[in-house]
Amino acid sequence: MHRPMISTDRLTLRPHRIEDLDAMFELATDPAVLQFIRGLPTSREEAWHRLLRYAGHWSLLGFGMFAVFERSSGAFIREVGLANFQRGLGADFDGTPEAAWIFSGASHGQGFALEAMRALLDWFDNESPDERCVCIIDVENSGSIRLASKLGFEQYGTARYRDGDMKKYERLRG
Repeated sequence: MHRPMISTDRLTLRPHRIEDLDAMFELATDPAVLQFIRGLPTSREEAWHRLLRYAGHWSLLGFGMFAVFERSSGAFIREVGLANFQRGLGADFDGTPEAAWIFSGASHGQGFALEAMRALLDWFDNESPDERCVCIIDVENSGSIRLASKLGFEQYGTARYRDGDMKKYERLRG
């Protein structure tokens, strides 16, 4: 199985490993993350299931989530990637690679999200035949809405997901 590694000036992106479990759980308890992301692990067991789901994406689909590390410190600070979460949001969403990003509160405002997502989408454009990817963003998450716009995503609809109002976005290649 091909497990890519992506490097930028400040970041390293790689598929998750078993030793990332504690950092994944810690990220899922960060108040800045919990503000807009629903369904994050609330126990170490759930974090383990999430880690296995990420490995399954790579194994079965050839794409998945990346753990993101700050190159200067080696610190795990976020996750970005593409997934097929089968959220039940309709044929215009489910089954299409879904872009996802989760950043620790301590890393907000430093341009890491834009840097990591640009690198990820460049990789996706080179590796995948898919011409489209999608994402959902909480209607109150202005930071992620701005990031999606900078990355070329455009809103095409709305959805209700886990008791929250979401905007549906798509990014077309070409």
